[in-house]
Amino acid sequence: MQPIASISQIASLMADPKRSAMLWALIDGMARPSEELAMMTGLTPSSACAHLARLSAGGLLKREARGRKRYFRLAAPEIGTAVEALASVTIPECERKVQPAQRILGVPLALRRARLCRDHLGGEVAAELLQRLLDAQWLQQHDQQLEITLLGREQLALQGIFIDALAPRDSRLCSLCMCNGEAQDRRPHLGGALGSSLLKLFVQSGWLRVSDGSRVAHLTASGARGIQQIARLPAPLSMG
Repeated sequence: MQPIASISQIASLMADPKRSAMLWALIDGMARPSEELAMMTGLTPSSACAHLARLSAGGLLKREARGRKRYFRLAAPEIGTAVEALASVTIPECERKVQPAQRILGVPLALRRARLCRDHLGGEVAAELLQRLLDAQWLQQHDQQLEITLLGREQLALQGIFIDALAPRDSRLCSLCMCNGEAQDRRPHLGGALGSSLLKLFVQSGWLRVSDGSRVAHLTASGARGIQQIARLPAPLSMG
């Protein structure tokens, strides 16, 4: 019954829209002062402190003292992943009830661009990469399933990823991940063993920088160029 109790406890903490808004404001893993969180959620400082205290006591937030100010961050990256997954679920009846003040908070720009999604890369960079892999026919999609083509195996080996060395998950080597929480971008990205291997390759190549406690994946200048070149189709020849 422990998983059920955990779900129930977390659901009760998130039941208040203001507390959900605070968690949403912290999904990038960065620490923010209580005053900033109060302003972002439209609460008075005292009311914000009460909500933050409850989230901290429930194990969802960590509190840090920096001089006279109190900063708060998510207690673990998995909490941000769970919040983002819940945000991606569309319930029409709830959509009509959302107040304008609750629409203000968006995903931070850095988190939208590139972020950690469990053990693979998420965000716009990952969504664009998946589309290039499909367009170049390194991958093929059948309904909601992905398959690695022979061409994909050959080209990925040139990148240092050998498909036969990967351990399948649920009998598959790659999968579509649909956990994007940004309402304006519902594009899937690549998960599974292949997604995890690509993330490791990007980090080892110095293309991405990641740090403990943050879900932001910092894209370096060489990384922006390198990832963009993977599975890029040649430009069509001009007829002029």
